[in-house]
Amino acid sequence: MSEFINAVSAVFLIFSMMAVGYLMGHIGWMTGSEKKFISRFVVNVAVPLNCITGVLNNLDKSDISRMGSMVVVPVVTILLCLAISMAAARAMQLPKRQFGVFVAMAFISNTMFIGLPMSTQLFGEVSVPYVMMYYMGSTVFTQTVAVLLIERAGTAAPAAHSAAGWIKDLITKPPILGVIAAMSMLFLDVRPPQLFMSFARYMSGCVTPLALMYCGFVVWEIGLKNIRLERGIPAMLFIRLIAAPAVCAAMCYLAGIDGLCRNVFIVEAALPVVTQITVMAGAYGADEEYAASGSLLSMLGIFVTMPVLMMILT
Repeated sequence: MSEFINAVSAVFLIFSMMAVGYLMGHIGWMTGSEKKFISRFVVNVAVPLNCITGVLNNLDKSDISRMGSMVVVPVVTILLCLAISMAAARAMQLPKRQFGVFVAMAFISNTMFIGLPMSTQLFGEVSVPYVMMYYMGSTVFTQTVAVLLIERAGTAAPAAHSAAGWIKDLITKPPILGVIAAMSMLFLDVRPPQLFMSFARYMSGCVTPLALMYCGFVVWEIGLKNIRLERGIPAMLFIRLIAAPAVCAAMCYLAGIDGLCRNVFIVEAALPVVTQITVMAGAYGADEEYAASGSLLSMLGIFVTMPVLMMILT
């Protein structure tokens, strides 16, 4: 019972910080400019430094050999969820403007703005390396498959894509660069000066409150009145919040992964829709309201599913 109460407390704390962002949007203290600043600061500064402190403080050189098999689990989980989502969308015969949006919402989770705060709140800073493993797999699929799905669902002219351009975009993302830098230092047995580590620790402390305030402001932008339980949304919520963690748990079992790594991966798999899906749907002319409803309902859904999941895990 104590694990359930701890999980409820963690989720309530996360929603409380989201509520600050929502309230700041409502009273006009936060606008699109502040939203852009928070997004840029968190992604480009705070998270990369968080990666460095999380990896160097919680892993050692002997852990590197195990990471290859660990990274396979998020990738296979996401691929299986993609297959399940595609099959569900075809079975429901969703219209063109909703098909790709449904699949994109269902098969990948919000590992950055919800996942990192959620895992650090539930498991502590020791979870950061495992969160970043899941984030790397999630980012690859978000920037490739999700973009193509939503682009095909939209009315805008398709953009030109190249493999070299995609690879460049992926490896130059600051969080990915943070992981690469941290893993390189771990492998070479190099540790930055204590002054830098203290600076990185202070900057890392900004990630959770700012990321959650950002999500709260996004909820305010979407508007609670715009929630509509359209066809396919319940199925998307089932895949995103229930089927995905079940698939991840099965993959962890087959790969022999247990303990903290398993728990973090399962929590990361059980998170809400990626925030950018709604933005991409609007940009490509897909069903933006459908994406907004799914995104918002999935955020609200974790208030119910996450405490139950944590009780099962513990």
